Amino acid sequence: MSHSKSFASQADLEEKKVTFSQISEHAWAYTAEGDPNTGIIIGDDAVLVADTQATPKMAADVVRRIREVTDKPIKYVVLTHYHAVRVLGASAYQPQQILASQDTYDLIVERGEQDKASEIGRFPRLFQNVETVPPGLTWPTMTFTGKMTVWLGKLEVQLLQLGRGHTKGDTVVWLPGEKTLLSGDLVEFGATPYAGDAYFKDWPQTLNNLAALQPRVLVPGRGAALTTPGDVAKGLQETRDFITDVYANVQMGVAAGKDLNTVYKDTFAALKPKYGHWVIFDHCIPFDVTRCYDEATQYTDPRIWTADRDRQMWETLAG
Repeated sequence: MSHSKSFASQADLEEKKVTFSQISEHAWAYTAEGDPNTGIIIGDDAVLVADTQATPKMAADVVRRIREVTDKPIKYVVLTHYHAVRVLGASAYQPQQILASQDTYDLIVERGEQDKASEIGRFPRLFQNVETVPPGLTWPTMTFTGKMTVWLGKLEVQLLQLGRGHTKGDTVVWLPGEKTLLSGDLVEFGATPYAGDAYFKDWPQTLNNLAALQPRVLVPGRGAALTTPGDVAKGLQETRDFITDVYANVQMGVAAGKDLNTVYKDTFAALKPKYGHWVIFDHCIPFDVTRCYDEATQYTDPRIWTADRDRQMWETLAG
């Protein structure tokens, strides 16, 4: 495949600066300039980690930061969704339980292997020391539907499914006592949402459901932690605007009988001035428009991305 045009992300080799900061009484954010974030809840007797990083080697850095502030055991890992970049670092935490929605579990069964292969191919830098990932997939040990409450001593941590968006399995972590939300990739900040597994019709309403919780602080899937209600509102609004804009442009093209290639070029041109400065814009748009075109035409549910399908799509659209 040496002749093929590489993914925009394969040229993305710059190391990102990591920030580890406390955002509310019990919550911490591990962020890296638009790379995937990890949220940490330190309760009375244990630690809960939401989204693990892409490899055990990368997760070890999260553990190191946690150990600078607490020696409590890391009992729980929460998978906000099934994507490899979020889950393959899980083994480094040696958690007692790996928690996920049943929908996320079902996606791992259905497409975990293909997703793992395609993500590692797309984003080599995000899978540092990929050889440290144990064989096989990361499996939840406990699943739930709708809502589950985990008590870290007296600290109430709610795992909530508030609708489909980034995937059908999306789960947020909510601390009702301090109005703190870990959103996973349902919300991004200054980083382009990846929507290759998304439900465009549902996502804006799901964001409204998140807003209804009235979070004061929020750790998005990518981008800086949002530490004021104003920033939180901005993160929700900008994510909603992006999803809505992609869908409106694609629907317009589909209604006009245009093919995917033309719809992609039109949508790219329409969105670049407004969102082009966001992290991984050029990388995400082909996947986002392809999924949106599918949803607007004939595929209610996202088709499985394989490494082959990735390359074909990339050569067709970005070539």
